[in-house]
Amino acid sequence: MGVGTSVLAIDAGNSKTDVAVVAADGSVVGAARGGGFQPPQVGVETAVDILEEAVTRALAEAGADSVGHVSACLANADLPVEERELADALRRRAWGPSVDVRNDTFAILRAGLLEDTEPRGVAVVCGAGINCVGMLPDGRTARFPAIGRISGDWGGGGALAEEALWFAARAEDGRGDATALRETLPAHFGLPSMYALIEALHLGGIAPVRRHELTPVLFATAAAGDAVARSLVDRMADEVVAMSTVALDRLGLLGEEAPVLLGGSVLAARHPQLDDRIRALLADRAPKAVPRVVVARPVLGAALLGLDQVGAPNGVHARVRGHYETGHHESGVGV
Repeated sequence: MGVGTSVLAIDAGNSKTDVAVVAADGSVVGAARGGGFQPPQVGVETAVDILEEAVTRALAEAGADSVGHVSACLANADLPVEERELADALRRRAWGPSVDVRNDTFAILRAGLLEDTEPRGVAVVCGAGINCVGMLPDGRTARFPAIGRISGDWGGGGALAEEALWFAARAEDGRGDATALRETLPAHFGLPSMYALIEALHLGGIAPVRRHELTPVLFATAAAGDAVARSLVDRMADEVVAMSTVALDRLGLLGEEAPVLLGGSVLAARHPQLDDRIRALLADRAPKAVPRVVVARPVLGAALLGLDQVGAPNGVHARVRGHYETGHHESGVGV
């Protein structure tokens, strides 16, 4: 494969990394999956080492040593200074002469934008955490720091699980309102009470990583009619709409038709209460917004962003999009 305008697309999340090598004609000629990308925990160079393992396999499958452009959408690249630091680290690996690093939320946004000629719109990603970005064809973007509570953020599966635990604990000991979460949360782990669940979480009987299992329990409890659980789901919808309408306004898109893309595990699950409230609030606050759930893999977005950067023709975009819409969803080109 000649270098030319070939693209190395990287979508690196906290739990896994997807890599694709896209030839100049839009065909995906190499792919690999690797571990999670967590520079705050392991340091930048060690985190990039994990990327390199997957990149090396994808390049080998493509029969290439390098590409024309590297398009990397990376978790934990939350601030411009972090994007620059990570871009410098990727340049040192010499995978390609040009490197573009963005937060991984941009991959969801670009994957969900079906308009390849003039990509424009806003995306809200709600998985373990929450983030929102927007973009215009002229390159202008809207974004939030998305670091957590210190940057004004609330929501995502992690926050929902923590809130559910808080309300359930207070319901059991009498400090808070009654809620069925008091029974449904511990029952998920086969425990008889919130006290037992608190003890198991505190002493390590239940690994901290398993707290995310409580988010679906919260939604199920809300669907059964519990008022406290329903209030948390409503708050999640309110936050999604607040972020998306602010981003639309910053980009001057509130008064014109524009897609609002909903991605991440919490939003992709299409919980009726959450989904319905988001759409109702958007209809009121941004009547011309067109909400839709993104089901495409984020690595497609990283690839499309790379093709945008190298000025690829529209047909090239369509070919790589077609690859991911026809079942090539795991590591390996033909899988």
